Amino acid sequence: MIWNDEIECMAHDELKKLQLKRLQDVVKRAYETVPYYKKRFDEAGIKPEDIKTLDDIQKLPFTTKDDLRRAYPFGMFAVPRREIVEVHTSSGTTGKPTVSGYTKEDIKIWSEVMARGLTMFGVTEDDIIQNTHGYGLFTGGFGVHYGAQHIGATVIPISTGQTRRQIEIMKDFGTTILIVTPSYGLYLAEVAEEEGVESSDLNLNSIGFGAEMWTEQMRQKLQNRFNSPAYNIYGLTEIMGPGIALECPEQDGLHVMEDHFYPEIIDSETMEVLKDEEKGELVLTTLTRHGMPIIRFRTKDITKLRRGTCPCGRTLIKMERITGRTDDMLKIRGVAVFPSQIEKALLKMDGIEPHYQIIATRPQHLDELEVQVETSPQLFSDEVKELVGIKKKIEQFIYDEIGLRVNVTLVEPKTLPRSEGKAVRVIDKREL
Repeated sequence: MIWNDEIECMAHDELKKLQLKRLQDVVKRAYETVPYYKKRFDEAGIKPEDIKTLDDIQKLPFTTKDDLRRAYPFGMFAVPRREIVEVHTSSGTTGKPTVSGYTKEDIKIWSEVMARGLTMFGVTEDDIIQNTHGYGLFTGGFGVHYGAQHIGATVIPISTGQTRRQIEIMKDFGTTILIVTPSYGLYLAEVAEEEGVESSDLNLNSIGFGAEMWTEQMRQKLQNRFNSPAYNIYGLTEIMGPGIALECPEQDGLHVMEDHFYPEIIDSETMEVLKDEEKGELVLTTLTRHGMPIIRFRTKDITKLRRGTCPCGRTLIKMERITGRTDDMLKIRGVAVFPSQIEKALLKMDGIEPHYQIIATRPQHLDELEVQVETSPQLFSDEVKELVGIKKKIEQFIYDEIGLRVNVTLVEPKTLPRSEGKAVRVIDKREL
C-alpha cells in the first residue's frame, strides 16, 4: 500500500522540477524573512535569483547546529512568533539547545510525511500503535503520533519507561504496531520473556524503530523475539523530527521524502558534494517548511544515497542506515549526548580533575553510560562514605545536564590515559 502515489512514485524528471520550484521558493523566503540567512547569503554574494538549477544549491552556505544554537531561542523563525503553534528542542550540548518551531502548515507536512512512512510498513486505520518514543520537548513521540492519527490509526501515547506496564498494555489492548528504539525494543522482549509472555500472546504486525544507531543483527534479534518485521525511521529535530526517511517492506535503505527534504552527501573535510553511492555526511534542506526553513543543514550523520525504482514501486531516493557520526555525539536510548555536556557537569564539582572518560555499553540490550572521573589526590584519600556522596552528587549533576542516569566511577589521580593530540573522551563498546 502507498499513501501518496502521485509523489512517492513520481518520475525522476518531474520530481526534479518540483524540487527546483520549492528550492527557489524556500531560498527566497529564507532570504527575505530570516536575518541570519540574509546575512549569510550576502556574505557569500548569493541572491535568491541565482538559484536557477538544483545544482545551484551548492552555491549556498551550510547551516550548522552552532548556527542554530546562536539563534536561540527564536532567531531562525521565518514567521511572527504568534504563528508558531508548537516548539521542540534538541538536547543542549554546551549550554543552549537548538529550537525547532512549527506552524499549523508545518504540522500538516509532518503528519503527511509520517503517514507515508508508517504506511510503508503496513499501518492502516485499523491498527493500534503503541508509541514508546518520548513526548517531551524531543520530537520522536509527536512525529509518530501525528502521522498515525493522520492515517486514522489508534495511538497509545505511553512514552518511555513503565516496561512491565508496556507488556501488559501490548497484551491487553491488542497492540498491532510497536514504536521503539532498537535497544529498548530488545529490553521489552527480555521483560516479556521474564513475564512468561510469548510472541504468540501478542497481536503485533510490525515494529518501527529509530533514534539510535543499530546493526542488522539487532534488527534480526528484535524481529525474532517479537515474530514481527522491524522497519527503520530517520529524523532529526532541526529539520522536522521523525519522518524525513523511512523503510519500506524491502528493508533495504530508507526512502527520503525528497519532495519536502532535499538530500546531499558531502565530504566533511573538503565540503565537496559527492556522487550517488559515495559515503559521506548527509546534508538536508527543507523545501516546504514555513515556520523555520533550514538551508543545507549539516547533520553529521554518515550515509550514502541510492537512486532507482524500488521493488515496492516507490521512486523516492534511498539513504542507507546511519553508520556513524562526524562528531563525538553519542545516541543513548534515543537521547543525544555530547562529552561537552558531561564536562560542563563535572566542572561544577570541586576536587575533580579535568580528566574523564565516557564508556558506552549495551548490557542486556539497553544502552548504558559509565563516566570515569579522576579525583584529586586529597579527595581520593577521603573516607569511602565521603566518596560515595561525591559520586552521587556528580551523577545528579550529569542527570540535570543530559536527562539520563549514568554510572560514575571515581578513579585514582593520573590513571586515565593521556593524549598529546585530541583527548579520547568516548569509548563506544556497543556493537554498532
